[in-house]
Amino acid sequence: MTGLFNSKLCAVCKGRKLLCGRPTCPILERFRVARRVESKLNRREIFGSSPPSVFVGEYGYPKVRIGPLVPPIEGNTSNLDSPLKWGDKSIKDILYYRSLLVMGETKADVHVRRSGRILGEIQELAMSVKPVDSEILLKRKPIMKILPSEFAPPVGPKAELLDFELTENPKIPRRTDYVVSDELKAEQAIMRLYNWGFDEYYITRLLSAGLLGLNRKLVPTRWSITAVQDTIGKNLRREVLQYPEISDYEVYFHEFLGNRYGVVLMPESYAFELLEVWLRGSLFGSGEPQVIHDYEDFRGIKGYAVETTGAYYAARLSVLEALRTRRRSARILVFREVTPRYYAPVGVWQIRLGVKKAMGNPLGRFSTLEEALNSLRGFLEHPLERYLEKSWLLRLRKQRTLDYYLKNLYNP
Repeated sequence: MTGLFNSKLCAVCKGRKLLCGRPTCPILERFRVARRVESKLNRREIFGSSPPSVFVGEYGYPKVRIGPLVPPIEGNTSNLDSPLKWGDKSIKDILYYRSLLVMGETKADVHVRRSGRILGEIQELAMSVKPVDSEILLKRKPIMKILPSEFAPPVGPKAELLDFELTENPKIPRRTDYVVSDELKAEQAIMRLYNWGFDEYYITRLLSAGLLGLNRKLVPTRWSITAVQDTIGKNLRREVLQYPEISDYEVYFHEFLGNRYGVVLMPESYAFELLEVWLRGSLFGSGEPQVIHDYEDFRGIKGYAVETTGAYYAARLSVLEALRTRRRSARILVFREVTPRYYAPVGVWQIRLGVKKAMGNPLGRFSTLEEALNSLRGFLEHPLERYLEKSWLLRLRKQRTLDYYLKNLYNP
C-alpha cells in the first residue's frame, strides 16, 4: 500500500483502527482542529491582528490568488506565523495555529505595474515586523479546510475577498523601507536583509508580495521560500569555500516532528548531498522504501533539486550556517528519514529547523568515515547500506583527486 489515502481502506478503518499504519488519522485530525475553531470563523467579517501573514498561490500563474491571513483574535498573534520558532510545537499545534488564519483571497496579475488600494494594503502588511490590526470582508463564510503543504506552512480556511483594510499603522523597520525603496537586484536585497538579521520567512514575505528586485512581481509563496533559501545558501557556500576544512569526521543527529536527520561532515573539499527516505506507512511512503537524493559540488547543483525539491535547499542552508559560524569548510552528507509520525506535511521549515537542531546535537568525532557512518546505524531505521549504495558523494570520494595525480606527477 502506498502512503496516499486508500478510500476503501479508509472506509473500513473509519480512523479508529489505524489500518494505514500511522499513529494518528490525518483525516480525523483535520476535523478535530476544524471543530475547535469553527464557531470563531462562522462569519463574513473577520477582525483581528494579522501575525502579519500573506499568501500567494501558484495555481493559474501568471494570474494568481493573493491575500492577507487574519485570525479572529487580537493582540500578539506572531506565534501563528513564526515557523523558525516552532521548535517545541507538535503537528497538532501547527494545524491549530494555521486553522485560525483566515485567508481572504483575490486574483491578481503577478506583474506589479500599478498597485491598487487592496494590493497596497497587503504589501504594507507584508513589510510589518509586528502583528497588525486588520479587517477583511469576505463574499461568504470561509470554507473550513486545512491544506497541508510540503513547502509552505498549511493554509487554513479561506473565501473570496471583497475588501481588506489595515486599522492601524504597520511597524515597518527603517532598513526594510530602505531596501524596498532602493534599486537593488533581488539577490542583493535578500542578502542585505539576511545579514542584517531579518528572519528568512520575513524576507520570503517581501519577495512574495512583489517588493524586492528590479523587475518586481508577485511570487508564489512556495517559490519564494525556495528562492530565498537557495539565494542565501549560494552566498554562504561561496564564503564557506574560503575557509579551512575541518580536521575530523563529525556526526550529528536529531529527530523532529517524525523526521530523523543525520549529518556527516567530512574533512574534505566542499560537496553536499541530501539522501531522503519515506518509510513504509509514512505519508508518501511505499511497501519498498526508495532512497532519493540530490547533490552538488563546489560549483553548485545543476538545475533544480528534482527529487528532494525544497528539502534540499532548507537542509543545505542549515549546515552552511553552522559551518559559517565556525569559519570552516567540509564535505556534507545529510540523511532525512521520514516516519509515519509525520502524518501531515507542514512545510520545509521543519526540515530547516530539524537540520539546524541536528547541528547542535553532535554524536561524536571520528578518525575514519567508516566509524562516522557506523555511529548512525542505531538512529536510522532504513538499512544504512541502502543509503550508501545511492550516494553520489561516496562514489565521488572513491575517485582519485587531482591532488593525488599532481603529487605523483612531481614525486615519481
